[in-house]
Amino acid sequence: MNYQMTNEDINSYKEYLRREERSDGTIEKYLRDIKAFFSWLDKREVSRENAAGWKEYLAGMSYVPVTINSMLSAINGFFRFMGWEECRVKFLHIQRKMFREQAKELDRKEYMKLLHTAQMQGKKRLCLLMETICSTGIRVSEVQYITVEAVCNGRTDISLKGKIRTILLPGKLCRKLRKYAQKHGIKKGRIFIAKNGNALSRNQIWKEMKALCASAGVEASKVFPHNLRHLFAASFYNACKDIVRLADVLGHSSIDTTRIYLVTTGTEHARQLESLRLIS
Repeated sequence: MNYQMTNEDINSYKEYLRREERSDGTIEKYLRDIKAFFSWLDKREVSRENAAGWKEYLAGMSYVPVTINSMLSAINGFFRFMGWEECRVKFLHIQRKMFREQAKELDRKEYMKLLHTAQMQGKKRLCLLMETICSTGIRVSEVQYITVEAVCNGRTDISLKGKIRTILLPGKLCRKLRKYAQKHGIKKGRIFIAKNGNALSRNQIWKEMKALCASAGVEASKVFPHNLRHLFAASFYNACKDIVRLADVLGHSSIDTTRIYLVTTGTEHARQLESLRLIS
């Protein structure tokens, strides 16, 4: 069957995502992809054939397979919401990568350079924010749960995607957060806020981190909030070797997702092979 897609349908889906407590960043991303598909349709009807045609169009635009699948996931979710199950399109098959690109791997030494640079430039909020993400493994969308109350309790409960998980805050981090909050007159609620009192946006955090790259001598391709979460995951796993526990801390429903965070670079793998000493 063929269906006609409207702006009203998209707005209805937006409200549905909000009711499902999806993060603002996730909603923004889904809607951006759905609107791109809507624009590409150009008043044509929605059908399995047209959905497949959009997949071919994306491939022709030189999008990488992971990005294409992400965009397909957005319209498939919309189709499911609308009851248009027969219009859903299959994902591109991607073989799981054994190694992570060196150009995207942020190591501990580079992380410390970023912290030092932020301190030297007087960007104490940014420095503390990076330490908070990297020492707890929270998503950038979960920074809002770092509150004065959470610091007093040494833990915070994060509610996302219908799930609640408890994150422990290291004692040293709590002391830093408490001192920062007191200095800036923050007596309750969120600690990381903009001048207008609103929560820091994902884009603002991203831009502030990117601004450190040149002075810190760290490649810009390695510097973005989610890479701090990757560094936490690798460090946590190296310390406890428990992927199930790590999955719980990161808030993953599937260990397969957690495994992505533990993919190392080819350089690290080569070093591990050398350490086996299996060649005479």
